[in-house]
Amino acid sequence: MPHLEWTNKSRAIAQTADVPYHLLHFERGYGDASADNLLIRGDNLLALKALLPFYRSRVKCIYIDPPYNTQSAFEHYDDKLEHSQWLSLMYPRLVLLRELLAEEGSIWVSIDDNEGHYLKVVMDEVFGRGNFVANIIWQKKICRRQRS
Repeated sequence: MPHLEWTNKSRAIAQTADVPYHLLHFERGYGDASADNLLIRGDNLLALKALLPFYRSRVKCIYIDPPYNTQSAFEHYDDKLEHSQWLSLMYPRLVLLRELLAEEGSIWVSIDDNEGHYLKVVMDEVFGRGNFVANIIWQKKICRRQRS
């Protein structure tokens, strides 16, 4: 199986193991108090690690919408990372997500062509190439009928 190499990959791999466990602090509830839903505010890497003791191998569906790395700056986050920085950002998160994922679970990712092909190779490395099912492609088509 091919593996993707990038600057500081070994540091990204080590970071996964080095992420400390944190306690989640309950602030307030929303909606049905008996529901098993969580809204976590904070760094997603720390949040994923905090969830592991409770949800390891129990999550049936994961959806992520990572930064597309479009080289743009937005108000709430910077989408202007070097390619190797983006890969180093994604790798430890994918490893922790794999640990949360149930055996029969699935992970869905929304991404564009800026990093999508590299993400596929990294996900093959983390989740196993044989676990890939399909790409779903959405093409935005603008024509006269759709204009208002």
